[in-house]
Amino acid sequence: MKSLKKSVLVLAISSLSLAAHAELKPLEDTHMGNITGQAGVTIELETQVNIGEFRYTDEGSLSVKDIFIGGADRTDMFAEFTDPGIRNLLFGQSSTLIDNIKVEIDIADDGDALINVFPLVAAPIDFSVTTGEWSLQGHTDSTLLANNFAMDGILTELRIRIDTATDKMNVQTMFAIDDLDVDIPFLALGIRDMRVTGADFDPNNPLITRLGAKVDLDIYNGARANGSSALAIDLNTFEADITIGQVLVGGTSIGSVALDNLAIQNTSMRIYGH
Repeated sequence: MKSLKKSVLVLAISSLSLAAHAELKPLEDTHMGNITGQAGVTIELETQVNIGEFRYTDEGSLSVKDIFIGGADRTDMFAEFTDPGIRNLLFGQSSTLIDNIKVEIDIADDGDALINVFPLVAAPIDFSVTTGEWSLQGHTDSTLLANNFAMDGILTELRIRIDTATDKMNVQTMFAIDDLDVDIPFLALGIRDMRVTGADFDPNNPLITRLGAKVDLDIYNGARANGSSALAIDLNTFEADITIGQVLVGGTSIGSVALDNLAIQNTSMRIYGH
């Protein structure tokens, strides 16, 4: 963030200098026409989010409490990377902030909006998401759906393109989850040590370029079965390896689960009110 602060300071000083020596005038149309081929905008970002409660209300409501979104603050993620130098490079700078983020925004010649999110330096973007109780609440009854949700992982890239020819937003990302735990009380079910990595990731020969699961999806205004409008989500590709260290039923482990080379493709979903 130091470079961002310096840039803002330089911009402020430059603006004051120009204001002192020149009269501000509106740009003519001919001048505006010459402002083409300019570089886009780059944003360096760090953040942390805390939400006391998220509540969606219909006739009853769904409540999610104590939401935290921030950095993983861990240096022990993905233990397959055993070389101390590589580990320090990849995970040595973790904190409770989501940081090391560079957002590049460009408008292409055809009008498409391009938004790319990458690490600012040569290390993945680490993140942590935790919540408290997830509950369904009615006028007379309530059910505890989930509790103790905790997920730590990394993001290596996020690309978003809003296409003016198709009116679709395409999202491509690569991410990995080192640990996900959650309790689901109304089913007496618990998940421990769930991991999501790339379908080509080999723990015996770990490469950071293959660590992330791949997602490619389109989001747009589509048509539902009766021809009316709906939010359309097309999952073009999801490729990953998924493991669950322990599946708990009634508080007792019944074993582990592994899905190798999971591929989900050509999946469509339409969302609309009723």
